[in-house]
Amino acid sequence: MFDLRPATLKARYASGDLTPRRLLREIREKAAAMDPEFHLFIHLLSEAEQETFLFALERMRPEEAMLQPLYGIPFAIKDNIDLADIPTTAACPDFAYTPEKSATVVERLIALGAIPVGKTNLDQFATGLSGTRSPYGVCRNSAHPDYPAGGSSSGSALAVALGVASFALGTDTAGSGRVPAAWNDLVGLKASRGLISTAGLVPACRTLDSVTFFTASAAEASRLFTLAARYDPADAYSRVNPSWNREDAFGGIRPGFRFGVPERLEFMGCAESELLFAEAIARLRDLGGVPVGIDFSPFLEAARLLYEGPWLAERQHVVGPLMEKNPEAVLPVIRAVLSSAANISGVAVFRAQYRLQSLKAECDRALASLECVVTPPYPRPITLAELAADPIGKNAELGYYTNFMNLLDYAAVAVPAGRMKNGLPWGVTLFGRVFTDQYLLSLAHALQCSGSQPPVGCNPPEDFITPARPAGNDRLRIAVCGAHLAGEPLNHQLTGRGARLIAANQSAPRYRMYAFSGTPVRPGMIRAEGGDGTAIALEVWELPQTEVASFLAGIAPPLGLGKVELEDGSWECGFICAPEGLDKATDISRWGGWRAWRASL
Repeated sequence: MFDLRPATLKARYASGDLTPRRLLREIREKAAAMDPEFHLFIHLLSEAEQETFLFALERMRPEEAMLQPLYGIPFAIKDNIDLADIPTTAACPDFAYTPEKSATVVERLIALGAIPVGKTNLDQFATGLSGTRSPYGVCRNSAHPDYPAGGSSSGSALAVALGVASFALGTDTAGSGRVPAAWNDLVGLKASRGLISTAGLVPACRTLDSVTFFTASAAEASRLFTLAARYDPADAYSRVNPSWNREDAFGGIRPGFRFGVPERLEFMGCAESELLFAEAIARLRDLGGVPVGIDFSPFLEAARLLYEGPWLAERQHVVGPLMEKNPEAVLPVIRAVLSSAANISGVAVFRAQYRLQSLKAECDRALASLECVVTPPYPRPITLAELAADPIGKNAELGYYTNFMNLLDYAAVAVPAGRMKNGLPWGVTLFGRVFTDQYLLSLAHALQCSGSQPPVGCNPPEDFITPARPAGNDRLRIAVCGAHLAGEPLNHQLTGRGARLIAANQSAPRYRMYAFSGTPVRPGMIRAEGGDGTAIALEVWELPQTEVASFLAGIAPPLGLGKVELEDGSWECGFICAPEGLDKATDISRWGGWRAWRASL
């Protein structure tokens, strides 16, 4: 009926062809018509309830409006996230309250020009991965009536998939933002914990909860993440987004990236899921990726702690008082899930924390030399009929590949990767170390763009083009040319900081190399002007970003770090030399490298 891509809406608003008021009116009509079938909204906002937002936009001058990055962009809000003066239910009528203040992330989006469409349905108290555990109705899949929408952020995923929101907010504690994204052909960003404020969120597990974005494209998720990732003093679990994980980190994927693949995969008998996953791995190979088999057993053991361990008590912290006062207010399946929480002891809590820390150490070692790990979203699709027959067992199957993520403090992105023969959307999950969100989104973007069809909802001028800059992550590449080469006296300054060798390489033929006396003897590279340079042998190492400052502080003059051009025309951070002191240095350029000159001696 209408195109909700942000770039399209912005162009139509600028031309006068459309106004936010008219758009929201049409969205309300469409949402109201489809809600009886999909049950995606708990509260669809009326025009009167949207008036404050609309009035604020309408009083702006055109030039002001165009400076608002989300001017007139409609978005949906999961109904465990506060919107001022609108009831928050967490899908439990007896729990409902009306907040005076919006959640921090909602406030920020509205301040940037976005307009709330409504509060969306969810598995009650965000406890579930199916979208079927709500007194407000079962959320069925957007593409196939026999399957669920996934949960717990079911209504939020449906709002984007069915075209009544440009993007939506969900939450993710055990997979609630990734599972429904995979079910509905969407990108689901579960950002690193603490980067998007959870102030104003009804907790599931407060120590683990993350606010998520549902979008049609990874590029759009990257832009929203850039806008929303802000430190929030009102959230005790808020964290500062590091500089390497900001807007400029979204970019092109360099060939040679290493991605982990579980050595033993579980598809629970679904040959079609296995085939689709193999096709996704082949596409990542075509992008230049190098698959690396990993032992997945510590990840799976960590996943079991979420519902088989003491974190159930954290869920009961919110629901428990209502269950004691009025048990019937809580759905029977939620009561069954939480039934053992009251008997969890403090000793059990610490025992589980110690085991989790041990497992995290194993998992972190597996990720240390990888850019990410790739998994299916779940072993196989589960039908509504199967969920009705076994609501707890089948729901647990959906969390097989998701439940460990927040416990281990990783970032993750669900990305579309095909469809099953019956038309049901299917995807993969990319996850990696904390604070690598933009890199994961860059890889998700490359995977979307590698498909035979453009991703649904992508706008080619904006969402289907990769930035020329390389994607960044929590590792910095440094080109070294002398005493820091492998086996040389200062190489320990790299290896002792967790650096790893990426490749042996050469500079562009535009440099000269000099040897400086001292202990140890060190070289310096100077970019030559006038065409009298030569190619210098280098090694490219990858150093954790957190170690760069201390490494730089230890570099003695006249050396320093700058940008070095490699033989393929790319530029890397690398050792450069100030011209001071060259009169006492020896020009060794004709040997083409430090080791060759040393050998000549």
